Amino acid sequence: MKRVINFMAVRHLAFVLTMLLTVASLASLAVKGLNFGLDFTGGTLVELTYENPVPLDQIRVQLAESGFENALVQSFGATTDVLIRMPGDDPLLGEHIAEALRGQNAGGEILVKRAEFVGPSVGEELRDQGGLGMLLALGGILVYVAFRFQWKFGFGAVLSLFHDVIVVLGVFSFFEISFDLTVLAAVLAVIGYSLNDTIVIFDRIRENFRLLRKTELVENINISTTQTLLRTLATSVSTLLAVAALMVFGGENLWGFSLALMIGVGAGTYSSIYIASILLIWLKLTREDLIPPVVEEADERP
Repeated sequence: MKRVINFMAVRHLAFVLTMLLTVASLASLAVKGLNFGLDFTGGTLVELTYENPVPLDQIRVQLAESGFENALVQSFGATTDVLIRMPGDDPLLGEHIAEALRGQNAGGEILVKRAEFVGPSVGEELRDQGGLGMLLALGGILVYVAFRFQWKFGFGAVLSLFHDVIVVLGVFSFFEISFDLTVLAAVLAVIGYSLNDTIVIFDRIRENFRLLRKTELVENINISTTQTLLRTLATSVSTLLAVAALMVFGGENLWGFSLALMIGVGAGTYSSIYIASILLIWLKLTREDLIPPVVEEADERP
């Protein structure tokens, strides 16, 4: 067998790091909360059509210079269509924005196609449904992993996923980065990514319980993690490269989405090894836990 990396040798140090990250994230969420974007808090949505295409960065600068702070600018449909979202419930906000941009001769004539106000009640409903969807996803994962493997595996998988979500939310809370629907989608994607990583290691641990009958649990985890290390690194590195490209070239609107994915991928790779697997040791997983129970046949004799 190739050289086995002793991942579990630093499991106590990893536990301390995990607790620090989790407690710090929870403390930030409790004190600062999340900086919810317009998707959740409500605001005005304005759709403009330019006579000629104009760079979005130029529009953002012009809006800031005109006193319209915290405006979210993105392309919408054609290259001449622009969607602007910002706080406020003024029904004339669309015309005010258009006038401010026209005054700076940005792209010729500007037409206001629509201006709509999204109330906070809609944002609260989106927030509540998103949180409920996340909880249902974690509950479904617990049932699935417990059914496919054993309840100890399921408990370890869900706790590691909970750690990943808390770390992502904690970073956004601490640095007060806007949390909108795209970031929520990234958090849900992180759950699926991290689960896939964990399942691969769990599957190899279960298989090695059958192949390496005299191997202790800690050694089994080290062997299984080493065997899947190249696959884990290849998946993580390729994903991080794609996310980094999205963060650099995706523009301001996808920056939060990309950041959440980048943090989540790193946390997911770590938690698959140093949270999910460590919990198997604490729960004292044995070979007998994986043996299906014997079903006694009913005595058919009269």
